[in-house]
Amino acid sequence: MKKLISTLLLASFVSIGCSKNDDDYVKLTAEDGEEFSGGVATVNNATEEAFGFAYSGLTNEEATDFGVGNSFFRQSWVSAPSSTKARDGLGPYYNAVACASCHFKDGRGRPPMFDGELGRGLLLRLTVPGTDAHGAALGDPVYGVQLQDNVILGPTAKGQMSITYQTITETFDDGTTVELKKPVYTVNNLGYGPLASNVMISPRIGSQIIGLGLLEAVPEATILAFADENDSDGDGISGRPNYVYDIESNSQKMGRFGWKANQPNVKQQVAGAFSNDMGITSYLFPDEHCPPGVDCGSYPNGGSPEITNESFDRVVLYSRSLSVPIRRNFKDQDVLNGKKLFNDMKCAACHKPKMETGNSYFISGFRNQTIRPYTDLLLHDMGEGLADNATDFLANGNEWRTPPLWGIGLIETVNKHTNFLHDGRARNLTEAILWHGGEAQASKNKFKKLSAKDREDVLKFLNSL
Repeated sequence: MKKLISTLLLASFVSIGCSKNDDDYVKLTAEDGEEFSGGVATVNNATEEAFGFAYSGLTNEEATDFGVGNSFFRQSWVSAPSSTKARDGLGPYYNAVACASCHFKDGRGRPPMFDGELGRGLLLRLTVPGTDAHGAALGDPVYGVQLQDNVILGPTAKGQMSITYQTITETFDDGTTVELKKPVYTVNNLGYGPLASNVMISPRIGSQIIGLGLLEAVPEATILAFADENDSDGDGISGRPNYVYDIESNSQKMGRFGWKANQPNVKQQVAGAFSNDMGITSYLFPDEHCPPGVDCGSYPNGGSPEITNESFDRVVLYSRSLSVPIRRNFKDQDVLNGKKLFNDMKCAACHKPKMETGNSYFISGFRNQTIRPYTDLLLHDMGEGLADNATDFLANGNEWRTPPLWGIGLIETVNKHTNFLHDGRARNLTEAILWHGGEAQASKNKFKKLSAKDREDVLKFLNSL
């Protein structure tokens, strides 16, 4: 009789979802302070303006510069000559008329929704095998390193991008299927002859720009400590740093910005965007980019350089100073279970949850901060499915920098879409995970084995960031 009662009690215990091997009933707890993703540069805001707040500890002078930099970031540039002297000089070839065209409300761009839609933050890099004297990838000999699909009045447009999609089906272990859309890129209406026969087309979407100064403040030694280029621990993950050309120091520096970590600092990243995306010259990139046989000097410009040094530096300060939104629902049990699963699947091996900034950054308040960006800023082989086959300094055609995940749960609120990955092909976070391959293949496989409830908890965790 005692044995029968014990058996009935155990059966009853199991029937309500608890067992000796089931720890769901154990209350999970959040880490102390983990809601403050940006340390002191964390803002308590979850509205469509969540990415646009300055670090509150800026000096009065820095706050003024931030405001001016903000205006230059958001407002449109025009072709010269113009009565808008401070913002003329657009082109002659360009992708966007403002920084905010690709980083709307300081957030992410997306692919075109239909053929012919003007750019919303997606552009194509064009490279051929080989490198220049500084180790940078060589651009197409006619069209350069980037396809600018817009042009001012006068010159012939370089061409237009077209995207078609192939369907790939992924199946979870529980039988649930997901259809992924693999983009195929072509360039049409070429204005200056064919592309090189060996050209490699690499799509790049505009990333959100929150927390860039904090990432810049992380010591190089911290990032190197995350690297395991030869996979010495045998876990299948072997992140490595990119080393790129730094213009100001005329030397090689560790890359930490851009989809392939091809820029060493925020300043050069901003200058490169002004130059390639808008055709705006600066003191870092003083030259226009025109196809062979086209005299850039025959078209009006906005001065030399077209953005003044003071205005440029203010845009850089703005880009460095944006705060990171505070975590939401971080104590919720489903979110905490999703966090545990995220770690169990070894997603955190690349998306490092936590790191410390150094003690010598330009913005004094960013020094010695605990931040939670969920990146290691290293290159990882993401497999053939995401490969663009294009090199970028040391990055090969399969490698991409681990993108930070902070703020990812507010992209839909701020940018009104949920397109992710380097070209926006993933239409939601589930698709983004399912595109992972290479070093992340094992983590993806573990995600596919989860129950529907656990998969949803992982998404709740990601959306809390």
